[in-house]
Amino acid sequence: MIGKALTKALLDKGYRITILTRKKPDRLVDPMINYAEWDIKNQRIEPDAIAKADHIIHLAGANVGEKRWTKKRKKEIIDSRVKSGELLIKAMKEIPNQVKTVVTASGIGWYGSDPVIPNPNPFTEEAPAYSDFLAQTCLQWEQCLEPVTQMGKRLVRLRTGIVLSEKGGALDEFKKPLKFGLATILANGRQVVSWIAIEDLVQLYIKAIEDTGLSGPYNAVAPNPVTNKQLVLQLAKAVNGKSYIPFFVPGFVLKLVLGEMSIEVLKSATVNCDKILQAGFSFQFPTIETALPTGRHA
Repeated sequence: MIGKALTKALLDKGYRITILTRKKPDRLVDPMINYAEWDIKNQRIEPDAIAKADHIIHLAGANVGEKRWTKKRKKEIIDSRVKSGELLIKAMKEIPNQVKTVVTASGIGWYGSDPVIPNPNPFTEEAPAYSDFLAQTCLQWEQCLEPVTQMGKRLVRLRTGIVLSEKGGALDEFKKPLKFGLATILANGRQVVSWIAIEDLVQLYIKAIEDTGLSGPYNAVAPNPVTNKQLVLQLAKAVNGKSYIPFFVPGFVLKLVLGEMSIEVLKSATVNCDKILQAGFSFQFPTIETALPTGRHA
């Protein structure tokens, strides 16, 4: 979802793009887009993909919320991120290149839960990685690309919150019950959601490659986090007007259905974005009212 939106935005700015893929398409649909094959398992990549690149954006990773977190799935989630990152490092060491910048996705899963709700001290980039599965995944994800800095190249890490897009992702999941007139609030709904509109996230990636003053971690979240209840009710209002019924889903039901993954659904994480604001970034959608469907078209 993010890759498609970012590709369009980069094309609009005149960038030539090489998309890394396990299998090339039969035909090219845009002369400004090229495809290069990589084999993460066997640590192989087409040399030209690295040799001709000025910037690398690492968005690879198995969907965290797609399946229950079995032992096998956890390994997939970590390996898809870490082994792909290791392949990029290996390629940059072995293939002569002019890469200036590497931008990697990460997540606010890096942080633990808010110690209290509301949290008067939102998480900043200086906070250490928490001890749970998703935090340790983010830690390994970021660490696997640290050798970039030893090569004298700039490394930017975007710790992304819940991405709101009308073309998939979390917003689609929130919308599904609204087809039946239900605004489903998770547990008591007090847990804080740190979110970002897809349009703002895409512009953050572009700033990361164009602004040479950026390096290290940045929280990719909007400046106004909301509670789960606020998010769900605002979305219900935007989509259904007044035709919806608030429905609270008990926490124990989520734990039964989702297993360990329910920790993330029920977690409250208030995350601070001052660092990227101070770097000169301006959010197009700073509030949940502007980010949801009716606000986007106002």
